[in-house]
Amino acid sequence: MKKSFVFGLLALSLFAFESPQAPNTLTAKEKKDGWKLIFDGKTTNGWRGAYKDKFPEKGWSITDGQLTIQQSDGSESQSFGDIVTDGEYGDFDLMFDFKLTEGANSGLKYFVVEESPKPKGSAFGLEFQVLDDDKHPDAKMGRNGNRTVGSLYDLIPASSKKANAIGEWNTGRVISKGKHVEHWLNGKKVVEYERGSEQFRELVAMSKYKAPEYNAHGRFGEAAKGHILLQDHGNRVFYRNMKIKAL
Repeated sequence: MKKSFVFGLLALSLFAFESPQAPNTLTAKEKKDGWKLIFDGKTTNGWRGAYKDKFPEKGWSITDGQLTIQQSDGSESQSFGDIVTDGEYGDFDLMFDFKLTEGANSGLKYFVVEESPKPKGSAFGLEFQVLDDDKHPDAKMGRNGNRTVGSLYDLIPASSKKANAIGEWNTGRVISKGKHVEHWLNGKKVVEYERGSEQFRELVAMSKYKAPEYNAHGRFGEAAKGHILLQDHGNRVFYRNMKIKAL
């Protein structure tokens, strides 16, 4: 066999190995390990409007494999509405990519419970904050930076984080096993806590979630399982590569 042909095969194999994985797909290993896509990059299958039985007719769209909420008036969950997964999850490992526009605000919530009657604003749940820390005023509200990107919103600030520039993709991750929860941002753990612990309940008591409506049907953030939610906060934000694994 000629050396040039051998080297050609080797180069081809290396190229195949090093080529980046296409967005919204799973590798054979990920499938074997139990990962499942919750956004297929093409359809809204598996999602619906929060407190609704179908997907919003406007506002949310899919373009080039990206799930996008368009710009509106900056209000919380009022213009087009939040979207939630059909399924509910308890112990899980969740990964997702997000890309912000300048001054944008959104969020990914988990352990989301749809209360009755429907509350004003977003459905209740623990939130991985998605925010332009430099341009959105919410970053300077709350306590000690607990409303900045990657934080457990209004409860625990993300520490030692590195967010990519506006217009670039970031990777968020939420790992929940038993009562233990972690937030990861771009491959680094930035939040760690125990749901339902004394410390967690003290943080809730110092937050917006101390209000009675957040605790009308059990303590806030302590549901055994819940939906995954993407928030419409009136700003343009992009999501892709959303996958989850039961633990």
